[in-house]
Amino acid sequence: MINRLRLDPTRLLHMAIIFLQVFSVAQVVWWFVDQRTYADNNANEVRNLYTYDMVAAQKLSALGASAEEITAIFPHAQVVNGEVTLTEAALTDLDDAKTRHVNQYAWESGFFLLVQALAIMVLWRGLSSEKAIRKKQDNFMAMVSHQFKTPIASLQLSLETMVLRQVTPERFQQLSRRMLDDLRRMENMVSKILDSARLDRGRVQLNKERLSLAEAVRHVVATLEDIARRENVAFDVEIAPQLEVRADPLAVDGVLRNLIENAMSAMKPTGGGTVTIRGTRAGDEAELRIIDTGVGFEPADGPKLFEKFFRIDNHGGRDAAGTGLGLFIVQRFMHFENGHVKAHSEGAGKGATFTVAWPTAQET
Repeated sequence: MINRLRLDPTRLLHMAIIFLQVFSVAQVVWWFVDQRTYADNNANEVRNLYTYDMVAAQKLSALGASAEEITAIFPHAQVVNGEVTLTEAALTDLDDAKTRHVNQYAWESGFFLLVQALAIMVLWRGLSSEKAIRKKQDNFMAMVSHQFKTPIASLQLSLETMVLRQVTPERFQQLSRRMLDDLRRMENMVSKILDSARLDRGRVQLNKERLSLAEAVRHVVATLEDIARRENVAFDVEIAPQLEVRADPLAVDGVLRNLIENAMSAMKPTGGGTVTIRGTRAGDEAELRIIDTGVGFEPADGPKLFEKFFRIDNHGGRDAAGTGLGLFIVQRFMHFENGHVKAHSEGAGKGATFTVAWPTAQET
């Protein structure tokens, strides 16, 4: 049995609304044209009636009626030297009435057309935004599927090697480390997906406490040292030991981990490099700068990096192998922490600097 293709009900509703909007615009335009035609026809009919009145008034004048008697019967007539004509005031009033009628409907039509145009624009932007989001989601699903398939295939290969072959202790340790790395990658991706969904809906409860920023950075760097060593990445950390923030420990850990992993990812295409981390006090804020020597990005792309699913390219650029969620998670965490984050780069191949700032812990 062949299944019939079904249209998306939401898309069908959008198409129906667009059709109604276009039909309404056509109806308003027709309404204005019809009213203008009506005003022209009405003015012409009145002119014809005036013509008949002038003929009748002229006959009365020929029969000896005085000018006062004629103007009493036909107020819009005037008698000059026995000739009966239409007054200029009557013509002016007729033209003014026609103009007022046309202008009234022109303003009303213009207002309705403006409303319709705004509605169409809003709907069009909504459809464009929905299309862009769907495209990002499709790209995200394709990328996540690929990202999961890679470590799963690596795990399967490692396990088959260990089961089907006699391996040396050194080889066993190597395969075990590879499997742990693969599991860590999948765990990291799942955590990012769950965190982004939770933060996107605002379903987050932060327990703020006094934290040493130097200790938080040291903890994250320690967990990434093995991976950094294999990827030829070095860390250069310098943070004032007394620099403290009031924030949620898990949120701070998530922000630091995503920013540092992002910096490491940016240096993969260049074969490694140095991640420089500097922490200073800036007024009432604790400011942390994470500087990498990686692929960089165009300055105009800086704000876009924190959009959900945004990835600069798929050709070895920043986050080319990532989920497009890490920096979005950073931005959302900082929003809830009353902090801020920004990205800067001089251009492709010139590295990047990510600056993140929290409110400092108040002295007690």
